[in-house]
Amino acid sequence: MKRRQAHIRAARTVIAALGMPLAQQNERSALTLLALLNLTPGKAWADADNPPMGITPIMDWVREHYGKEYAPNTRETFRRQTMHQFCDAGIVLYNPDKPDRPVNSPKAVYRIEPATLALLRTFGTPAWQANLAVYLSGRGTLLARYAREREQERIPVEIAPGKEITLSPGEHSELIRAIIEEFAPRFAPGSVLVYAGDTGDKWGYFDAPLLAGLGVDVDPHGKMPDVVLHFVAKNWLLLVEAVTSHGPVDGKRHDELARLFAGSSAGLVYVTAFPDRTSMGRYLGEIAWETEVWVADAPSHLIHFDGLRFLGPYPADEAHGS
Repeated sequence: MKRRQAHIRAARTVIAALGMPLAQQNERSALTLLALLNLTPGKAWADADNPPMGITPIMDWVREHYGKEYAPNTRETFRRQTMHQFCDAGIVLYNPDKPDRPVNSPKAVYRIEPATLALLRTFGTPAWQANLAVYLSGRGTLLARYAREREQERIPVEIAPGKEITLSPGEHSELIRAIIEEFAPRFAPGSVLVYAGDTGDKWGYFDAPLLAGLGVDVDPHGKMPDVVLHFVAKNWLLLVEAVTSHGPVDGKRHDELARLFAGSSAGLVYVTAFPDRTSMGRYLGEIAWETEVWVADAPSHLIHFDGLRFLGPYPADEAHGS
């Protein structure tokens, strides 16, 4: 027990010395650092290691070696309140083995940055303070380089001639790019992007004033579709779900979106987008009637699921064939 507490106190001291905010100078962050260093209670700082670890393995390691049990629903707290800050500070690298791994991938891993590991191995020795001063003096340059590298991994999406946004890497963002660059020009020419989600940031791109001008004031807790396009020529809002890991516009999702956009002065059109026909095949039985389906590997085709009109909005009393 004494060794456990000594390591936790030392880890909190290290986190403070590295210049982390007060919100990260806590036991959870200390235990996370110890896990990433594989510093079990009987191990010296000089023997610290940097194995790649995901959030759940970190929590399992903490429970096994330090007897601290965290509920499964605290994974997001570890990720958002400790790991994000560690990565931003350059203490930890995110997916160093595969930088383009999707943000929400279950295979995501974190690893102590090599220069940080070398520094922390000297903690508690006479060389610590001098090494810390040298390390901190070079952080600005290193962090700038990491920021550039992270930006290079992002996916560029052209939303208008000469206007570009970037999304987090991954299959989901690739499909969102295809919706904006391939689907929209074919089936909603001249449309304006209102919203594009991002796995790394829920509100990846959002033209809130445009949507408000169409009568929609979105509840921030509401689950937006992956892409919202305003087809100006017909005054339609195209609500597009990009399906790579979650489901299509089924009956339940159709009703959710109808409620979320209930105030819209533009007609609502519901679209499910898939990367390929194989993916679509897994969900055919779930897709709601009176919706459209688009497949990125056959971009010039649109599949219409029944109803009175092809690619068009339905009044509420016509929805679902009523």
